[in-house]
Amino acid sequence: MNFDINEVLADMLTKIKNNVDENWDQVKDTSNQFLQNKKERLELLAELRISGELSEEKFQSRLKDEKLVLEAELHAIAVISKAIAQRATNGAIEVLEKAVRTAISTIL
Repeated sequence: MNFDINEVLADMLTKIKNNVDENWDQVKDTSNQFLQNKKERLELLAELRISGELSEEKFQSRLKDEKLVLEAELHAIAVISKAIAQRATNGAIEVLEKAVRTAISTIL
């Protein structure tokens, strides 16, 4: 399986950084902590999808849930606006989704 959760989390954090621009110093540690707290859950979600134990429909539903949770967490950091939090969240979840799709395509 070609899926490395640590690499994916680092890429997700980079995506968040790219979307919060000048506020990065204020959100870096908290954003990293949010992602690290989700590490096991996101890794399990990815592994279940890659192995085929989780359908695409259920995977998308779970990604939507993860997106809502991450967005809410980012909203808790008062220095960034809702639009920035949404862009950062969408970008981070897209990274996870792309990594899972890539891992699936290497299996098939």
